[in-house]
Amino acid sequence: MYTQAMDLINKNDNDHADAPDPVREQAFEARIAAGEFIEAKDWMPGHYRKTLIRQISQHAHSEIVGMLPESNWISRAPTLKRKAILLAKVQDEGGHGLYLYAAAETLDISRDQMIEALHNGRAKYSSIFNYPTLTWADMGVIGWLVDGAAIMNQVPICRCSYAPYARAMIRICREESFHQRQGYEALLTMMQGGTAAQKAMVQDAVNRWWWPSLMMFGPPDSESPNSAQSMRWGIKRVSNDDLRQKFVDATVPQAEILGITLPDPLLHWNAQRAHYDFGPIQWDEFWRVVNGNGPCNHERLKMRVDAWESGAWVRDAALAYAKQKTPQTTAQT
Repeated sequence: MYTQAMDLINKNDNDHADAPDPVREQAFEARIAAGEFIEAKDWMPGHYRKTLIRQISQHAHSEIVGMLPESNWISRAPTLKRKAILLAKVQDEGGHGLYLYAAAETLDISRDQMIEALHNGRAKYSSIFNYPTLTWADMGVIGWLVDGAAIMNQVPICRCSYAPYARAMIRICREESFHQRQGYEALLTMMQGGTAAQKAMVQDAVNRWWWPSLMMFGPPDSESPNSAQSMRWGIKRVSNDDLRQKFVDATVPQAEILGITLPDPLLHWNAQRAHYDFGPIQWDEFWRVVNGNGPCNHERLKMRVDAWESGAWVRDAALAYAKQKTPQTTAQT
């Protein structure tokens, strides 16, 4: 989901190293230049493989950890309709994680290895999920802003040069579009028919989530050393800054329809650029959260580890059942 994965160094970057092969590398580069898709069984440079593993696994982790801030509100949804919508959304996010883990497994890394890296703190996930969800309005704002930023990030990945990742993203983007629309509709309901307190709740949530949403696109291009290579390989199609600008340009008119104020006094339309100008982002906060010191980093990771450990018996039972059925299946074939 997340451009940040391009800019974060994984401590396992020496894993899956392939010996240099100039002839194959030249043929690979020619395929990339021709716009061809790379399949799982095709030869690829070691660094291309490592970059994909880092990005896809961190994307998968983000989807799984991203279930936590919203699942906190399932039991407290204001109506049965909102509860059903939120349940469906959290279920979708779990499915997205599974699609992405499966795509990463085609690169010769196991799901257990990826999950272990997450639990040990060696792998990252999007910093946005380390912020707390304080009110029901946060559910709408996450749908509108966070999922809106995710869509802006993810649609170009449908054209990623690595075919298994690109194919997985097609369905994910369709479902993320639904998430964005349902979040916006929830906010519109509160702003058009809600009480003064509900409207204030929405504005407060927007104030808290606006800047972290802009950080989702990753650091400035000038501070993103991996992006140039990833764009040359077709893994990444649009730069961090261009995606961020596109998101701002699309979101400001939506905010005006909602009747809320975006928390940036420097935000204004620049007729000369034909884009919105916006204020400076506090990148110190971004790196603080990415490096494990955000409001909910420890809580989120602990919940994932606890869930994994408490579900061990289910995995063990499923494996035992599969082993019992294997001889029968073999005999029948």
